[in-house]
Amino acid sequence: MVKVLIGCTGSVATIKLPVLIDSILKDITPVQVRVCVTEHAKHFFRNQDIPGNVDVFSDEDEWAAWSKRGDPVLHIELAKWADVFLIAPLDANTLAKLSNGLCDNLLTCTARAWDVDKPLIFCPAMNTKMYQHPLTGTQIQKLKSWGYFEIPVIEKVLICGDAGPGAMAEVSTIVTFLDNIVSGKSGCV
Repeated sequence: MVKVLIGCTGSVATIKLPVLIDSILKDITPVQVRVCVTEHAKHFFRNQDIPGNVDVFSDEDEWAAWSKRGDPVLHIELAKWADVFLIAPLDANTLAKLSNGLCDNLLTCTARAWDVDKPLIFCPAMNTKMYQHPLTGTQIQKLKSWGYFEIPVIEKVLICGDAGPGAMAEVSTIVTFLDNIVSGKSGCV
């Protein structure tokens, strides 16, 4: 059983979360999926659109799970549980946090606690102007230098109406890449 942790950030591409989960559950078997979201990601999906067998965790779960020494720490437990961490979408804010080691929410703490010997896949998603900013390329390269896998953005007309690079890769591309990683197939980089 492959255990996939999906991380979602405050990008409008999070609207694709239900489709991404359904595709993973259908195309990769056997698989178990859990989701970890930032507070801003919650704006872009409804919990009732997530399959009942998929747990969704957020900051409030992190703090509700711990009350005294010896209690489990959710970000550590998620990092231990998962075989692969798929951050889709990875917005500009969380990209900046991860590349600089900041960990101020459940998702970034989980990423900081991640065993770098296990695959972490990230799918950037942001406005074209943000994507083209010089910091973005530097931050992406830093994550890749740690052995993380990037699924590059695509060009299209974005939700805001701008056209250009910055959109998250298509769900089918992400699921194929994930399947190649977990099955050990070549051609995943």
